[in-house]
Amino acid sequence: MKGHVPKVEKEDERLWIQNVLDGHKEDYSYLVNRYKNKIYGLLRGMGANHQDAQDITQETFIKAYRKLASHDLDKNFAAWLYAIATNLLKDSWKKDRPTASLPDDNAEHSLSDNPEEELMRSEHRTELLHLMQKLPSNYRTALLLRYTNDLSYEEMCMVLDVPLSKIQNDLYRAKQRLKQLITLQEVKTDEVLKFL
Repeated sequence: MKGHVPKVEKEDERLWIQNVLDGHKEDYSYLVNRYKNKIYGLLRGMGANHQDAQDITQETFIKAYRKLASHDLDKNFAAWLYAIATNLLKDSWKKDRPTASLPDDNAEHSLSDNPEEELMRSEHRTELLHLMQKLPSNYRTALLLRYTNDLSYEEMCMVLDVPLSKIQNDLYRAKQRLKQLITLQEVKTDEVLKFL
């Protein structure tokens, strides 16, 4: 089910958090390694450039570490982190809005043994990112949180601090707009279609 961390993983994560709270600061690296790429990807998808996304990802983990004791262990840790990251990005935009850009293809690390397959996957991701850049930021964020980071509607409400009806509306409109863009550009890829 989308948006829910399997119970075993959630319990495992709770133990890591509790270890950190009990003074085993080195255990925090487990949590950082688990979520750093997802947070970076979310920030890039929201329009942060490469350097800002890296900086805000790092700042997210510093802030989360300092406030870890205030995190409710019964709540989704990932959603809590995403809320911190999105708020930090919004704060940075208030200071000086960065130029939206797409991820560097060089930043992608290939896990495939088939270079041709990986090239196709990379091209599809690039197409999807170009299409998503044409969407309003609230639509992009809703799509990324739901389909890339697998958050539930309730968790998205917490991260974005908006009512459920707005989340549902934004997702519906984002999908409709993506369909229009795909039709206009005659783009048909599995990577794009998974959002529809």
